[in-house]
Amino acid sequence: MFNVENWQRTLQQLSQAIYNYEQWHKELTRIIICRLPYGRRDLAEDAHRQCRFGQWYYGDVPQALRDHPGFVALEVEHESMHRFAAQLLRTLANELSVSPSDYDNFANALDRFHRGIYTLKHEIEDSLHSRDALTGTEGRMGMLTKLREAFEMAKRHAEQCCIAMMDLDHFKTINDTYGHLLGDQVLAASACYVMEHVRLYDKVFRYGGEEFLIMMPGTGLQASQVVIERICSGLAATVLARDGDKPIFITAAFGITLLDPDVRIEQSIDRADKAMFEAKTAGRNRVCVWDPLISSEGMFPVLSQLDSISQP
Repeated sequence: MFNVENWQRTLQQLSQAIYNYEQWHKELTRIIICRLPYGRRDLAEDAHRQCRFGQWYYGDVPQALRDHPGFVALEVEHESMHRFAAQLLRTLANELSVSPSDYDNFANALDRFHRGIYTLKHEIEDSLHSRDALTGTEGRMGMLTKLREAFEMAKRHAEQCCIAMMDLDHFKTINDTYGHLLGDQVLAASACYVMEHVRLYDKVFRYGGEEFLIMMPGTGLQASQVVIERICSGLAATVLARDGDKPIFITAAFGITLLDPDVRIEQSIDRADKAMFEAKTAGRNRVCVWDPLISSEGMFPVLSQLDSISQP
């Protein structure tokens, strides 16, 4: 799950690590140019672990960052950079001239590490800027971009994609009864529950208010129904907040459709939205599916209801 506050702290840690790396590079350059004494730590086999960046990298880094491909790729370049730096220092210690190839090896490793670490930083910054501050879900700004990518895959018959609209049931009542502060807690906790129960490569977008769009690439209707059905029933049974000793629950209505490569993306969203509306009118706390084989464009859809959803 994407937690905005946690990633903001992680970004601060990364910025400090970048500063430590830049200071190391400046000092190393000064040592080489001015032929100053160097620390024995820079010659150690595990110099990449002993530097301040390495101490952070191999230390208590949040698991979400440790799993990031960009973070993983830094290890090889960082170790390589230190290995070539040690080679330069040994050459100077023996009062020999540094060969152009040795210098180029170091410079190239330095460039690769530099690009990698700043790319990682920019990716985290971009992700934070596109996130909804309250819920941690992705915002609508990047939603159409992601949907267009999935739409193009579907047009090439390379991969199906399903989308689901989700709307919290009676959310206004929560706000009116308990106040907006507790309402915000319920909204954020609901989004958190969904993000924790979709796959890593699924996307959850805050569509507006208490509405969310869930994008499930590489998934057909049947598999999507299983996922959304499980989320629907699980959410209804989860304590999302408390008013004193009183637990607060909420349910949600869901509408599912395939991202149809033969219609505009907005039409597919509208189908999911109408399916969700049917779920609400049919009693809420349930999942409805747009059936493209029976319905025709521009008419109210025929929907299949998943009877296994428990009623409130």
